[in-house]
Amino acid sequence: MTRKGQRFLLIGTALSVLAVATGLVLFAMRDSIAFFSSPTDLYSQPTTETQRIRLGGLVAEGTVIRGVGDTVRFGVTDTNATIEVAYTGILPDLFREGQGVVTEGYLGPDGTFQADTVLARHDENYMPTEVAESLRAQGVWQGEGSEGTQHPPANPPALNAY
Repeated sequence: MTRKGQRFLLIGTALSVLAVATGLVLFAMRDSIAFFSSPTDLYSQPTTETQRIRLGGLVAEGTVIRGVGDTVRFGVTDTNATIEVAYTGILPDLFREGQGVVTEGYLGPDGTFQADTVLARHDENYMPTEVAESLRAQGVWQGEGSEGTQHPPANPPALNAY
């Protein structure tokens, strides 16, 4: 075999090993990957009860209900749709109605989002790209760098990077 043939064989083998390794990593992570969704997305795209989801939006005004112990129920809205969230645990200090929130968990069979993690906004200057694009697409919020004449709300939704 010539040197050129040996080089092609080596490169082909390396690419094959890299492809197999990438496939194994993605297969191993399939259950731990959480895709970001807004409440409107969850209503329009069906999910399974075992699919982990990251739900983001604003805590709907007047929906926070504190139950027995650490159990809390509240609504997460993107101004088009609202999903009820049930969470058992201690909420972040910055959690309150009208502020940005990201929850992680599963959508239950009754349509209630069962959260196991709740993250509140950090400051008003940061918002995850997915949330900003979703709100811009709905015409609700247009922050820095966006075109148009619509102004952002008095309290722009800002979420924490996890």
